[in-house]
Amino acid sequence: MSLSLIGIIFVQAFFINNALENEEKQFTSDVFRSLSLVSKAIEDKELLSYDKLYKEVTKNGRTPDSSEIRRLLIYESFNEETNQSTLFKSTITEESFKAPSLFFDIGIGTDSIDFKRFTRQNETNIIDHSLIDGQKNLQPIQTFKDYSSMDELGQLFYKKEYRALYKNYPVYKRISNEEVLELLQSQFSISGIKTTFEYAIYDKDLSTKIRSDNFERTPGTTIGVPIFLDNESKSNFRLYVDFPERKKYLLSSVLSMILLSILFTSIIILAYSSAIYQLIKQRQISQIKTDFINNMTHEFKTPIATINLAIDSIRNPKIIGDQEKVMRYLKMIKDENKRMHAQVENVLRISKLEKNELNISKERVELNDLIDDAITHVELLVEDRNGYVKTHLKADKSSVLANETHFTNVIVNILDNAIKYSEGEPKIDVYTENVGNNILIKISDQGNGMSKQVQKRVFEKFYREHTGNVHNVKGHGLGLAYVKRIVDDHQGHISVESEKGKGSVFTIKLPLIS
Repeated sequence: MSLSLIGIIFVQAFFINNALENEEKQFTSDVFRSLSLVSKAIEDKELLSYDKLYKEVTKNGRTPDSSEIRRLLIYESFNEETNQSTLFKSTITEESFKAPSLFFDIGIGTDSIDFKRFTRQNETNIIDHSLIDGQKNLQPIQTFKDYSSMDELGQLFYKKEYRALYKNYPVYKRISNEEVLELLQSQFSISGIKTTFEYAIYDKDLSTKIRSDNFERTPGTTIGVPIFLDNESKSNFRLYVDFPERKKYLLSSVLSMILLSILFTSIIILAYSSAIYQLIKQRQISQIKTDFINNMTHEFKTPIATINLAIDSIRNPKIIGDQEKVMRYLKMIKDENKRMHAQVENVLRISKLEKNELNISKERVELNDLIDDAITHVELLVEDRNGYVKTHLKADKSSVLANETHFTNVIVNILDNAIKYSEGEPKIDVYTENVGNNILIKISDQGNGMSKQVQKRVFEKFYREHTGNVHNVKGHGLGLAYVKRIVDDHQGHISVESEKGKGSVFTIKLPLIS
């Protein structure tokens, strides 16, 4: 599952990267196409001024300064059936005009401008070769003439002259910043390119006056096309455009895809993590249940064995007559039965707490007195192991709202743990002190202590530090779970500080009442 998830993430990253590369290629292509159209528009705009001159000169009936037949084509065909021949002639006439440049106000700096107009004349003659009076007739019997202005050819020639005329003219006199900006904005809008840009026209790699304020030529990202081509389709001028927010703009085009990919991948990761967490949690619960059953079995096994032995002993004819021994064995049976009953009650009490079925009524109690009472429950166990429980009750105010029975059990349980987890003589100190409107209870021991990992889970139900099949310390992992539940129910807080081999300190904080 982990490998598949990693594979999915890499595949998504691969496709997003490809999409970004395709967007970049498409963007570059759109910019090139737009710049090419702008370059043509700039040239067409300049060509219009020259076109006006041409039309003005050729349409006002001016007399040409010179005329010349540029081309002559003669073609003859003979028809034997009619004894007639067809003679076709096609001529091209070139007429040259001179017009003052200042009159047309184009600012070229020359006295006059040469224009040429081309006209095509087609003539078809039909000649009859029949003999008239014994002589061949050479005069055409029919003549067809056709005159037309050669606009396309004329345009080619005047474009050629226009380009030669403007070739070395300064670029800032041919086009303005405002015109370039307007053309670029219009074409980029049509092409769907909606991001900021900077532009400049360069003359032989040198910047000209036609440029935006913040233009910087960056290799790899700046895009340029030639403008003002000459008659050999070459030019010294190039129009460059740079997009400062190019990466941000390209990312925005695939942003929705990236966000959706992150969203769905995050959902998969969360679901997967949750599944893994649940599996680990179930494994831990299974382990805890196994430990609980083992501990419970061990706890019940000894009393049951003791009861069976006591009953067998009482059945013995030699023992049944000894009243003293019978009473001792009966006491053993009662004590072991009481011990098993206490274990069952402990489990049931936790179950009722979880279901909020345990009735906990609270009243005003003096915590210092309650601690002294709790210590009396364990002092015999401590004395039996040559240990001690010392009190340092420095809290001047100890009135709290609590359930006397349950909170006594809280103190007893913590003291009992301190005794059980001390391999040598139990050495326990109990402190109380006032902190603001609260009272702190600290129960310190010098026992085995616990690791950081155990500290995090010590208040969990059924949790006990894993010791394999060693049951040198009896219990079910319910005592501290019960303690925390009761403290929480009293609006208090419990924590533990411990170090392996150096003992533990349990701290309970409870709100005081006036």
